[in-house]
Amino acid sequence: MKDNTEEICTLEEVAAYRKVGKRTVYRLAAARKIPAFKVGGTWRFSRADIDSWIKQSIEGLDNGRDEGGAVKGQSNDGERK
Repeated sequence: MKDNTEEICTLEEVAAYRKVGKRTVYRLAAARKIPAFKVGGTWRFSRADIDSWIKQSIEGLDNGRDEGGAVKGQSNDGERK
C-alpha cells in the first residue's frame, strides 16, 4: 500500500481537503503561493507538500500572536495597543 505522504492530488481534492473553493486553490497555485506543479496542463499537488505548507502557515500565524492569543500590537478586542 502506498504511503499517504506520496499521494498526488488534483485541484478538486486539495480544495476539498482545505475546505475552500476550487477557484481559490487555482489562484494560489497560479500565483505560486501553494506548492503545485502541472501535468499536461492540469494542476497537481503533493499531499506531503500541502501538509507542510499548512503547517508553515499555522506556525506563521502563531508567531504573529502574543501569549494571550492577540495579534502582536493589538489588544484582544482588536484595538491597537
